[in-house]
Amino acid sequence: QVQLVESGGGLVQAGGSLRLSCAASGSISAFNYMRWYRQGPGKQRELVATITTAGSTYYVDSVKGRFTISRDNAKNTVFLQMNSLKSEDTAVYYCNAYQHWPGLNYWGQGTQVTVSS
Repeated sequence: QVQLVESGGGLVQAGGSLRLSCAASGSISAFNYMRWYRQGPGKQRELVATITTAGSTYYVDSVKGRFTISRDNAKNTVFLQMNSLKSEDTAVYYCNAYQHWPGLNYWGQGTQVTVSS
């Protein structure tokens, strides 16, 4: 069992930046994907960014060029650097760890990001 704890959320003005962290209680090196999701008010949970064990990254179109996902396996931590924030980025951001075998899927409790216009 791995626990994920997000931090770094808060209130920021449009155009500002935040850096989210996801600290794992155990090693993250074996997880195929480390991901950030978000759920805005009245919206479904949305996949925002993915980083693989090889370091490949993927982003939803709406954040490309503004958000950067990274991982530090030595510190068992995943980051999401968010720049040029917009009001539509307001959401609870969740960290997720997924491993194909043996089918492990862990979630953090979420951290609130609020962008004021």
